[in-house]
Amino acid sequence: MKPETYHEKLKNKMDDFAHSAYRVTKSFPKEELFGVTSQLRRASISVILNYIEGYARVKDKVHKNFLEISYGSLKECKYLLYFSYTEKYLNEKDYQELLKLSEEIGAMLWGIIKKIN
Repeated sequence: MKPETYHEKLKNKMDDFAHSAYRVTKSFPKEELFGVTSQLRRASISVILNYIEGYARVKDKVHKNFLEISYGSLKECKYLLYFSYTEKYLNEKDYQELLKLSEEIGAMLWGIIKKIN
């Protein structure tokens, strides 16, 4: 079996992040369905979708733009996770796991962005 490439590793982490965000938001208050729940779900999916679309682009400037959008969505997720944790929508364990995963994704994404510069 061939080793996982950097791209595959990052994409897998992003996929885990999106699925985890969907999983934890299932227990959020119903009144947040169109608020924090929806926003966190959309932002978490945006991280991977913009990465995938950017990866498919050939021109560095266009590729970089999609990576920056992905990175911005990740930062949005991090705040939404913090907000959800402080509002007690999210338990400590889930918060820490998602925070750690977001940090790993952020470092990997930022490394690609810097490399394109």
